[in-house]
Amino acid sequence: MASLLLRQSLTKTKPTAIIRRFSTAAALASPTEYEEPTGITMKGVKIPGRPLYLDMQATTPVDPRVLDSMLPFYLSRYGNPHSRTHLYGWESETAVETSRAQVAALIGASPKEIVFTSGATESNNISVKGVMHFYKEKKRHVITTQTEHKCVLDSCRHLQQEGFEVTYLPVGSDGLIDLDRLRKEIRPDTGLVSIMAVNNEIGVVQPVEEIGKICKEFNVPFHTDAAQALGKIKVDVEKWNVSLMSLSGHKIYGPKGIGALYMRRRPRIRVEPQMNGGGQERGIRSGTVPTPLVVGMGTACELAMKEMEYDEKRIKGLQERLLNGIREKIDGVVVNGSMDRRYVGNLNLSFAYVEGESLLMGLKEVAVSSGSACTSASLEPSYVLRALGVDEDMAHTSIRFGIGRFTTEEEIDKAVELTVKQVEKLREMSPLYEMVKEGIDIKQIQWAQH
Repeated sequence: MASLLLRQSLTKTKPTAIIRRFSTAAALASPTEYEEPTGITMKGVKIPGRPLYLDMQATTPVDPRVLDSMLPFYLSRYGNPHSRTHLYGWESETAVETSRAQVAALIGASPKEIVFTSGATESNNISVKGVMHFYKEKKRHVITTQTEHKCVLDSCRHLQQEGFEVTYLPVGSDGLIDLDRLRKEIRPDTGLVSIMAVNNEIGVVQPVEEIGKICKEFNVPFHTDAAQALGKIKVDVEKWNVSLMSLSGHKIYGPKGIGALYMRRRPRIRVEPQMNGGGQERGIRSGTVPTPLVVGMGTACELAMKEMEYDEKRIKGLQERLLNGIREKIDGVVVNGSMDRRYVGNLNLSFAYVEGESLLMGLKEVAVSSGSACTSASLEPSYVLRALGVDEDMAHTSIRFGIGRFTTEEEIDKAVELTVKQVEKLREMSPLYEMVKEGIDIKQIQWAQH
């Protein structure tokens, strides 16, 4: 009956009047209430059509093959995986365990070491607060970095309010930590080292394997937020010597609302649960496991395992096309973070002599993120770029281009065209750029204050 209703609703949908040349899964979507024949108006902004999507670090479109695997568990196999008395529960439980094995295979772990959560934020909270609360009698010190995801930094601040001590390691101008500094900061009461594998904002890949060796030498548990690494670079929990690893479904073309936490069994790592309830997921994460979402994440991991090498090669070509295309047409373009140790799908650029908010406003036809937290309340640049030592004016002009599995060459070429056009337009209005072209060193100018 449900499938019949679904078919009927699909056949009643009016065909879209807007045909988009440059888009991914968005091209298949029906027009929404804010779409007009002449374009789209939303939040007071009018644009010709749906923007090109180049924000893959924020989220990825669901792979159609992932959606196909999920649908049966919404429409016909909808049992609770914890129901042990009938077929519906049994088939859902089997699907969950199959997905658990798929996630484990992608990171070189045992399925028994995978705990499903609502996402990487929850996994990070369980890891940081859960470990320190469990070992609080003997361990009172955490080491992390200044460029971690906000949920790790906020969890550490929460621990500080409870009396724990936290060391925030600085990073170099390339975004990488100093391994000798890490070694020196480890103390007898250090209970956890938490350092992300791939930075969400600038895409740098930390020397995770070397960090793991140092932690093993000092017998300190090592946690890494691998949300941006999973399915994009090779992840091996044994090689990396991680005790805990946070994973996310929607960063690898899976659904939102599902993630996982890897917890090493030998030597065993213990955590204090952050949520109480029915004791699901070995008591670490109570609550009904959402079978369709878990199946989606499992399928996404299986696809990533098969296609990672192909995806990386293709995305690398698109990244070079984007960077070279922009640099061939305009000067004063700086890549933020290391180019040698970097995930190829993340390109964070700063544009000299351009006002950051104006650049973003002018790029409404390209869905990208700014490295700058430009909100009505704050014009402070990104804390990640500040940690790299990027000048404040350059930090304000940073844009993160996220390239993924479904990005096309046409989209890259269009993004280059639109970005170059907007930067040139803004520089024409910039007196600073005029002075630089005339050979004036603006850093030597002493500006008068009024």
